[in-house]
Amino acid sequence: MSNLLIIFARNPELGKTKTRLAKTLGDEMALAIYYKLLSHIQRITKDLDCDKTVYYSGHVDTEDNWDNEIYKKKVQKGHDLGEKMHNAINDGLQAGYKSVVLIGTDIYELTSGIIASGFEKLKSNDVVIGPAKDGGYYLIGMKSPSKAIFQISKWSTPNVFNETVALIEREKFSWAKTALLNDIDELEDLKGTDLY
Repeated sequence: MSNLLIIFARNPELGKTKTRLAKTLGDEMALAIYYKLLSHIQRITKDLDCDKTVYYSGHVDTEDNWDNEIYKKKVQKGHDLGEKMHNAINDGLQAGYKSVVLIGTDIYELTSGIIASGFEKLKSNDVVIGPAKDGGYYLIGMKSPSKAIFQISKWSTPNVFNETVALIEREKFSWAKTALLNDIDELEDLKGTDLY
């Protein structure tokens, strides 16, 4: 298989997931919503025609709902989100994959078709990126490693997508983007979903 999908997932622990949602809904409801988000990502990725690896925030869980037959399992390594993403993508490329796409687990609008389009866009571009409505991104894919495009001044700000695009262009990479989607972080983001 020449394509690898990396899924960055937090270990679902009470009080440690969806902390912004938890401020208004409480820890238990925030965790329940996160489980629904994880189930959605499992549903849309399990049948995709690529290899798949889940990278956990804390520890590998072989007893969870990520099927051990479908998903390889690893732990994120690095000091910040950028370094963790670079290391995971670099691992995939070093292992011989031609294209690596990385997604998070916070996008309820994400579909298997959008992920497939990410791999498709990598056939004619160096980088693919999926913009989120909060100014960040939910998907990034590459054919060759580049630490530079992950060296963002501050993560979790409305400038992350634009700053990343500027870094991509500074590196002289060609790039394409996938659909603009909504990240589930605040109470407002739940409107129109069946998550709550």
